[in-house]
Amino acid sequence: MIKRYLIERSSWIFLFLLQQIIFLLIAYLDPSIPLSAVGYVVFISLIVFVIFLFYRYQKETAFFRQLKERDNDFDLSNLSSPSSPFEHIVENSIIEQTKHLKRTASENRMLVEQEKDDLLAWIHEVKTPLTAMHLMIQRMDDTPLKGDLTHEWLRIHLLLDQQLHQKRIPFIKNDLYMEVTELETLLFSELKTLQSWCIQKGIGFDFDLQISHVLSDAKWLAFIIRQILTNAVKYSRSSEIIINSYNSNDRNYLTIQDFGRGIDTKDMPRIFDKGFTSTTEHQDQASTGMGLYLAKKAADSLHIQLSIESTRNEGTTVTLAFPKRNEFDQTMGM
Repeated sequence: MIKRYLIERSSWIFLFLLQQIIFLLIAYLDPSIPLSAVGYVVFISLIVFVIFLFYRYQKETAFFRQLKERDNDFDLSNLSSPSSPFEHIVENSIIEQTKHLKRTASENRMLVEQEKDDLLAWIHEVKTPLTAMHLMIQRMDDTPLKGDLTHEWLRIHLLLDQQLHQKRIPFIKNDLYMEVTELETLLFSELKTLQSWCIQKGIGFDFDLQISHVLSDAKWLAFIIRQILTNAVKYSRSSEIIINSYNSNDRNYLTIQDFGRGIDTKDMPRIFDKGFTSTTEHQDQASTGMGLYLAKKAADSLHIQLSIESTRNEGTTVTLAFPKRNEFDQTMGM
C-alpha cells in the first residue's frame, strides 16, 4: 500500500523536490543569499513534508485499505466512513453498483427458478401421455414393432428422468432421507424397466449379493444405479452384466461389471465431467455426457465413493463404496 500511495502522490512529491532544488540553485547563483541558511530551510521543509506525507498516508489510505481487504460480496456494513469528497464519490458509486447488482441477481434468480419450475411441470405433464403410450405399446401384437417402439419409449423415459433429476441435483440435500435400503429390490426394480432393452440386445445378469441392505437414500441411490445400468446396457451386446455386493473393512461395496466397449485410458480423467462423451466414439449421437456426471454429483451428496475401472474393448467396472457408520451419522446430520 505504501508503494502505491507514493506512486499516486508522485507528482506532488516531484513538485516539492523541484521547488527545493530551485531554492538551492537560486542561493547558489546569488551571492547575496546565504546558501547555508537556504539549505537549513530546505532541510526543515523536507522533515515537515515527510511528517505531513506520513500523516496523509494514514488518513487517505484507511478507506481504500478496507476496500482492498473486504470480501467480494454485497455486504457494505464493514465499509469505513469516507473522510474526503473523493471518497464520498467512491462510496456512492459502490453503493449504487451494489444495489444494481442485487436487483439483477434477484431478477435472474427468479427467472431461473421460474424456468426450473416450468420445466419440471412440463416433464410431469409429458409423463402422462408417455405412460399411456407405454400401455398402448404393451397391447400390440406385432412383436418386432412392439420391441422397437418399447426401446424408443424407454429412451425418452430415461432422458426425461435424467432431466428431472438434473434440475433437482442442486437441492438434493433438502430431499435426502437416509434409511436402510434393500439392494435386491432396488436392483430388480431398475432392471425391470430395462428388461425389454436387455432382451433386445441379448444381455443377461449375474448376481452375487453378499450384502442385501445398505444405508442410503433409496430414491437417489436408484437414480445412481439407473445411470450406471443404462450405460452398461447401452455399451454392451450379447453378454452378461455381473452385479456384486460385499463388505470389506467395515464398508459395503456394490460393483456393476459389463463387458462392453469400455473406456479409452485417455478419457478416464474426464468421464465425470459435465457433457463429456468420448474422444474415440465422438460421433455417437446417443451419448449425452450427463449420466455419469449426475451420478457422481448425487453419489457425493450421499457420501458414496463412485469409482470406475475400464479397459478399451474389454469392459467397465463401476464400484459404489457406501459410507461407514460414522460417515453415515455425519450424513444424517445434514
